[in-house]
Amino acid sequence: MCGRFVVSQKADDLTEVFEAEDDFPEWEPSYSLAPTDTIPIIRERADRGSGAFVRRLEPAVWNFRPSFMTESKRPQFNSRIETVATNGLWKGAFAQGRCIVPMRGYYEWTGEAGKKHAHYLHGESELLAAAGISTARRLDDGSWQVSASIITREARDASGEIHERMPVYLPLDEVERYLDPVKLDAGGMQAMVDFLLEASDRVAPTIREYEVDRRVNSHRAIDPHDPTLIEPLPAAE
Repeated sequence: MCGRFVVSQKADDLTEVFEAEDDFPEWEPSYSLAPTDTIPIIRERADRGSGAFVRRLEPAVWNFRPSFMTESKRPQFNSRIETVATNGLWKGAFAQGRCIVPMRGYYEWTGEAGKKHAHYLHGESELLAAAGISTARRLDDGSWQVSASIITREARDASGEIHERMPVYLPLDEVERYLDPVKLDAGGMQAMVDFLLEASDRVAPTIREYEVDRRVNSHRAIDPHDPTLIEPLPAAE
């Protein structure tokens, strides 16, 4: 977890909920986002002109790749809360590159290879706020590319019967603390981990699950803009 997720909101909806400026106007809702896709994130950073911190909706590649990583043998799209504050790959971004990954829900699978059943997990409302980390690297053409990872934890939601991990979700009214751009020291990072665990404990019981059509198993064969991908399978008679 989490290897595929859904963001059904438009850019205007996301900027309104998170009180953010829109730096991703070309975003279109997707019902199947996979590792290495470009996803929307919310983060705060200093404005180049005024120096004031501004909250923005931005594009990010869902494949965390800091500048010191010379090559990426496999996508780094999830980071574990157990090590996000101590592992050398993650801790710099957790200290000062925290972000929110908005999503409506995500997919998990059960069963044998080739016959896997697809499950859709979602909250009580149509928007969940997953804790993430972000970083930026300069590309060969001189431009900057932001990349991100979703923080996961031991499952405490409906996915516990399907998969042992789940995203770290925050209540929407508590994202401000996580997005605070202040750089955290070791003690501050541990306090933030404790906050994430406590806050996500309160969201986890609200997550529900149902089975969806197995056509979502193939990311390349479906239309990611098709909202019927998250429709529940008909109840067995």
